[in-house]
Amino acid sequence: MNTVQPSRKTTVVHSLPFWLPLTSTWLYHQVKYLPSEIDNHIVCGWTEHRDRFDVQNLHSLRDSSPWRWKVEFGLYRLGIRRYFSHLLPIIRQFSASILHSHWGDMAWRDLPAAQKSKVPHVATFYGKDVSYLPQTKPKWARRYKELFAHISRVLCEGSHMGKCLERLGCPSNKIHVLHLGVEVDQIAFRPRRWHMGEPFRVLIAASFREKKGIPYALEAIGQLKDEVKRIEITIIGDASKDPRSHPEKDKILNALRRYRLESQTRLLGYQPYSVLFEEAYKHHLFLSPSVTAADGDTEGGAPVTIIEMAATGMPIVSTTHCDIPEVVLHGKTGLLAPERDVEALCECLRWFVRNSEYWHHMLEAGRSHIEEQYDVRKQVQKLRNIYMSFVK
Repeated sequence: MNTVQPSRKTTVVHSLPFWLPLTSTWLYHQVKYLPSEIDNHIVCGWTEHRDRFDVQNLHSLRDSSPWRWKVEFGLYRLGIRRYFSHLLPIIRQFSASILHSHWGDMAWRDLPAAQKSKVPHVATFYGKDVSYLPQTKPKWARRYKELFAHISRVLCEGSHMGKCLERLGCPSNKIHVLHLGVEVDQIAFRPRRWHMGEPFRVLIAASFREKKGIPYALEAIGQLKDEVKRIEITIIGDASKDPRSHPEKDKILNALRRYRLESQTRLLGYQPYSVLFEEAYKHHLFLSPSVTAADGDTEGGAPVTIIEMAATGMPIVSTTHCDIPEVVLHGKTGLLAPERDVEALCECLRWFVRNSEYWHHMLEAGRSHIEEQYDVRKQVQKLRNIYMSFVK
């Protein structure tokens, strides 16, 4: 455990299961870009990829005491212990002004620590916690009612997620929409151009989960391929430790075989953040047709990769899923199809193939929209203001 002298700044303790999944660069940026007047402390059970997500004041239970970690994690998994035992001491040691729990289920677990420390408690919901947990495990609907009765503020990515939280019982006056931000000033705007006769390069980047809709993307490309001289596909992502991802990988591979797309598809697996952008600038269009999974899992808000790819100047084809329509303005900054509608997806792709001369205006509008609504520096300033509203 890092030992850092208490600061006179406003101290915020961020609580989450572990720091940090490869696909959560957006959360790293959220902490990284908070103004210097905010002193961040990360409290988690264990760490991964610390070399890529380096932060100060990182308090990992596993790093501080391996034997204690084994006992506590067992109790945590069994539901006997709700929150990691080092959370409350760290809140008190550093005189924290705010406890910010990331993910709704973590917020419920942290609730007793917030009550004992008597600090304002902020929670951010991100997707799986809004839809999948309450649908598959009804106890979470009850737990959320307890959380919402005591929580100070609930943050979410967009208005659709906000309405979902209301349906779960969160008072509307506690809900605040805060878009996830990206490093707009670090993302070069290079509007894509495509000319008939050259390969049409399509990028797909997502974990292999049903909600990502990758098989529908491949079906749409399969229907279009005879209309274009050559389509080249790159897929960044793979199955994960989550057992639900393995059947989805089989569906993706089957779709590639069924439409005879193997020879023109590159499967890169999971890649570092830098590689995602290297590949992005080599491609003409980003395809991300999210859907509501059979088990209720959704994006909750919108995939951050859509925000990032729009910022690069890439045409976006996606779906009217959750808060994606707030990121991609249909007909203005990209094109959207209904969920699971392969014909409509194919028509969106066809429009870009047939109307490349109109791309530039749409891509400029897309970049402007991201700069205005999804710049991480603007969004963390709003987060800072939320924190400071609780500081006397």
